Amino acid sequence: MRLEDFIKRADDLIGKADQLLKTEYTSNYTKWVDGEKYCSLRSAALSFLAAAFGKDHSYYTEFNSTVTAAYSSLAEAGRGILTAARDEMAGGWIHTTKGLVSAEVFADFLEMAEHLLEQDYKDPAAVLVGSVLEEHLRQLCQKHSIPIEVKSARGDMVPKKADVLNADLAKAGVYNLLNQKSVTARLNLRNKAAHGKYTEYDKPQVSLKGCGAQKRAQCHSTDFNAPSAQWNLPAFPAAFCDSLSDACRESLDGKRWMSWSRRGK
Repeated sequence: MRLEDFIKRADDLIGKADQLLKTEYTSNYTKWVDGEKYCSLRSAALSFLAAAFGKDHSYYTEFNSTVTAAYSSLAEAGRGILTAARDEMAGGWIHTTKGLVSAEVFADFLEMAEHLLEQDYKDPAAVLVGSVLEEHLRQLCQKHSIPIEVKSARGDMVPKKADVLNADLAKAGVYNLLNQKSVTARLNLRNKAAHGKYTEYDKPQVSLKGCGAQKRAQCHSTDFNAPSAQWNLPAFPAAFCDSLSDACRESLDGKRWMSWSRRGK
């Protein structure tokens, strides 16, 4: 889903809340709303807020703890929470939500890599893919409560290497062995490019050509174990898309790769 899709869904839910409030009636001096419509809205709203913000976010916890009965006043409160969430999305204040800007940023990332490859700059493209992928691994580990640091021999905490994060994610069942191997292959390409081993891989290995639409479809899905054999390059688990952040945009700054343009095309 793209950001506008989440905003549209929020609008739909707010509309459902308006329809629910139109069912208001009084019984025993208490204002109620239709029970069936109330349950439908509550379930849909909680599902939406969990997908958009995560279950630990105040929007989800507030809705879950407040909208607990088919009272008219609680339905109004639920509508207010949905409106606040919608306004935050539309206002561009979202930075840590689950999956709101992921598809857009990931599309930018693919387009940058594709552009570099079109200019025959396979080496910066390989580094770009691997570097952003490593950041995704860290954020995905945090999402699934997997430690991203380990104690060194000196006793201080140091960041885990990308291959360790990848193994930890597979071990935790976030994605399967095939996805783990795909990530390993991408990280290996990045390492070769970063260490000047430009002759040990070629442009087709880095290329994203021919898989753009399918890759985007996989990344926008919730199937973390979707098969990648139909592509001629390692695929990315769709789970990575949930962990994208504004940090990715910094990685897409073309100026960072100017020095690479003078190296082996």
